[in-house]
Amino acid sequence: MSNKKIKWSDYYELCKPKVVMLLVFTAIVGMFLAVPGMVPWEPLIFGSIGIALSSASAAAINHVVDQKVDEVMARTKSRPLPQGNMPMRNAVIFAFVIGVVGLAILFFLVNALTAWLTFASLIGYAVIYTMYLKRATPQNIVIGGAAGAAPPVLGWTAVTNSVDPNSLLLFLIIFVWTPPHFWALAIHRRDEYAKVEIPMLPVTHGLAFTRLHVLLYTILLLIVSVLPFLTRMSGVFYLGGALALGVGFLYYAILLMKAKEGSPIAMKTFGFSIFYLMGIFAFLLIDHYIPMILQLLDW
Repeated sequence: MSNKKIKWSDYYELCKPKVVMLLVFTAIVGMFLAVPGMVPWEPLIFGSIGIALSSASAAAINHVVDQKVDEVMARTKSRPLPQGNMPMRNAVIFAFVIGVVGLAILFFLVNALTAWLTFASLIGYAVIYTMYLKRATPQNIVIGGAAGAAPPVLGWTAVTNSVDPNSLLLFLIIFVWTPPHFWALAIHRRDEYAKVEIPMLPVTHGLAFTRLHVLLYTILLLIVSVLPFLTRMSGVFYLGGALALGVGFLYYAILLMKAKEGSPIAMKTFGFSIFYLMGIFAFLLIDHYIPMILQLLDW
């Protein structure tokens, strides 16, 4: 361990802030979709903080568990623990404290159901996925994706104190989105995953097999994304946006199928997948309030 001075930015980096922000965004959309008007301020503020802290705790645990792996992989070797920027003990305490605080906020200031579901998703990602599935099966991201798909359900539950079938549609969208999203990255980083002996699909089954499954899951995602419209949860505005985004994702998946090894298209597909998820939840949110906007405009 070096004598480097620990910076607050190192703790911030432990939280995987970009990932947490995306998760919290989907949770907030879940909150707004749960009510016809505005979300009460208590679940909006405290629910968002609690979900964010719990997600950050899971991310920090991931840093702790994967420290040795992160030291080898080019994508992760600049993280605080591989760089020796802080003692392992500090990271463990930090993860524990923000996790407990986040769950306490949800339990005492939101509702117990949201707290328990959040705890389950934290355990699902930090323990079941990170400590076991990631190293046990090439289907790791498929099974472990359930934890990452939970935030919109958590947001919905924070407002209603119940698990609504419509919130499960949001869960399903993220659940199906996760494999093509992550496998695109895994294709690009295949040699690094092989080096650290993590059985990602491109490592165990090859590039062609993984590219095919990215395409198949993208087709499935396009179908699943229509379900909010078919169930009348959302309207035509959302349908148009979902189809446009889905066709865009499918375009990248097809390019990936045809790409030669070493092509940059895998990372472009990965980048578009993030844009896709943000976009589809933005369309859900805007579509939800179109009737209210039209009413205010007296149309």
